[in-house]
Amino acid sequence: MISADEFLNPATELGFNFFTGVPCSFLTPIINKVISDKSINYLPATSEGEAVSIAAGAWLAGKKTIVMCQNSGLGNTVNPLTSLNYTFKIPTLLLVTWRGEPGQKDEPQHELMGEITPQLLNTIKIPFELFPNKPELIPEVLLKATSHMNKTDTPFALLMKKGSVIDDGLKNPLPKPKLPNYKIKTSVYKINLTRAKALRISLKYIPKTTSIIATTGKTGRELFTILDQPQNFYTVGSMGCASAIGLGLSVNTSKPVIVMDGDGAALMKMGNIATIGHHRPENFVHLLLDNGAHDSTGGQKTVSENVDFSEIANACGYSSSRTCYSENCLKDGLLYAFQNKGPHMIHVKILTGSIVNLGRPTIKPNDVARRFRKFVNK
Repeated sequence: MISADEFLNPATELGFNFFTGVPCSFLTPIINKVISDKSINYLPATSEGEAVSIAAGAWLAGKKTIVMCQNSGLGNTVNPLTSLNYTFKIPTLLLVTWRGEPGQKDEPQHELMGEITPQLLNTIKIPFELFPNKPELIPEVLLKATSHMNKTDTPFALLMKKGSVIDDGLKNPLPKPKLPNYKIKTSVYKINLTRAKALRISLKYIPKTTSIIATTGKTGRELFTILDQPQNFYTVGSMGCASAIGLGLSVNTSKPVIVMDGDGAALMKMGNIATIGHHRPENFVHLLLDNGAHDSTGGQKTVSENVDFSEIANACGYSSSRTCYSENCLKDGLLYAFQNKGPHMIHVKILTGSIVNLGRPTIKPNDVARRFRKFVNK
């Protein structure tokens, strides 16, 4: 066994400076240490896939990241690992616990995942090593991980067995968040905004220093068509991950961040809203364009007609929230959001449909990521 410090000290010396994840009993010593150490930046997530997306946003802000999770949650990470990290060439170090390891007694729900964990990592092309359980093994393992990540710009995993790290307890619990304070009451009007019009209006009032993250599908495609610029990040695949990417970015930069989300994507990973509300990044604006449909796949209905996203955001801890049906409401919402501490939710009801003969971004995803990262860190 090793102490948490024996792993974390060389890891931080190698530049790892942002941690996120979902707890596992095997990970308790590491998580307790990063929570207790105020010099380490740790952001807990509501799901493993969200943690991977948060780490991607932190990487875009110039951080070197570690994602911690149980192998039972590895399935939740497959989508962002394969369609976000692999596609955009975003590295992260995964600390994955090996519950249900063959030959080791464990709970029955871990049996199958324990058997297939190495195979699953191989299938999604993530090389791995066993987490070092002796101090003398740590430098070599970390060197192998960082060498791979530096060479390929893709993730590397350390598979942690039970009892690898000594637990010395939690010394400094995370502080409780402040409560929300501002909800705009809006009346229901006839919907008259298209997505393209809402995007054009938004671009008029978004400060030039703002990093813009557009969700997958037609939101990113229309944004690219209307105005391609270095501060635009077009999420492809990774449906539902845009807001988590924005969170990971916003807590690591002083520049304003706006996420252009969709109702289908937001519904897919509703836990992101709770995580954003809990951590309350002051520079975060959540623009949610809601047409009640999956426009990119043929216009199938979502269930958003029953969902009040602004009320949800308010309940989760956003500083302000509003629902808009008009250009003036959207304009007022953006002006308020960029002049006051966030996070802010601007829920905009829009019509279905998109720009005729809509194209796709002609820039490769890894090039989008690197020019975006350069913009954020200049």
